[in-house]
Amino acid sequence: MQMNTPPRSTIRLTRRGRAALIAAGAVVAATAVAVPLLSVGGGGGAAERPTSLVIPEGWRSGQVYEAVDKALALPAGSTRKSLSKAQLMLPDDAEGNPEGYLFPATYPLREKSTPESLLEVMVETANKKFNGGQVTAGAQRNAMNVYQAVTIASIIQAEAATEEDMGRVARVVFNRLERGMPLQMDSTINYALNRSTLNTTVDDTKIDSPYNSYRRMGLPPTPIANPGQAAMRAAVNPTPGNWLYFVTVKPGDTRFTANYQEHLRNVAEFNQNRRKASPGAGTGAGAGSPSSSPSTG
Repeated sequence: MQMNTPPRSTIRLTRRGRAALIAAGAVVAATAVAVPLLSVGGGGGAAERPTSLVIPEGWRSGQVYEAVDKALALPAGSTRKSLSKAQLMLPDDAEGNPEGYLFPATYPLREKSTPESLLEVMVETANKKFNGGQVTAGAQRNAMNVYQAVTIASIIQAEAATEEDMGRVARVVFNRLERGMPLQMDSTINYALNRSTLNTTVDDTKIDSPYNSYRRMGLPPTPIANPGQAAMRAAVNPTPGNWLYFVTVKPGDTRFTANYQEHLRNVAEFNQNRRKASPGAGTGAGAGSPSSSPSTG
């Protein structure tokens, strides 16, 4: 279990890990677009104030802060600086960090909207969505608390290519945790490096970070994105299966397996397809491949 991870002494997910198994898988990480999606009222004047702000699923907190700055026409960095003044009703495990709780939705922008008021309503919305009976019961059923479920949901949001894949990605996460295997998710390394890419190298997997799920056991210390309801449902209701690896070989074709050799063949096919599409591109590194590859699940 890596340092700075919320206490998990009461759940089976924190079982001490066995030797790390190297594996790989490639999927699209959290969206890197940092431009807010704004709606404006009729008229379309250049100086017209937007009437709403759309926060997409999978955005990181930094992207949300930038979007709020732009929506309210504030200097860059204003929303981040306002965190200390915002009354955010976060769980104790979050230690004041709203990552995972800036719920993806469309928020109205009013004359009196401030960074604090927008962040507060995002967190309030997340609490309403995440603290319902089904989520709480699902988290307890899987021997974790809601904050851990949000953390898993954020990984699912970053890793799953489609909503249909979310339950299977969730199962890979649970299966790896329960077997004492490192998660080996490229999305956690991307978070540590504040980027979004499929090109994870062997050197990347050696970085010293609590978010390096190749070197550190258990869950990352915080969520790595702000998940939507579908990812949260998957986190507390993982699809039954014995999968330990996955890779998106091509768009619409994500392959899950419990067999490492089969997974390596899938990764090889992924890399072959990628080289054809982008001659000269390196392989992507992922959960556990022997060289650089895409991310597992």
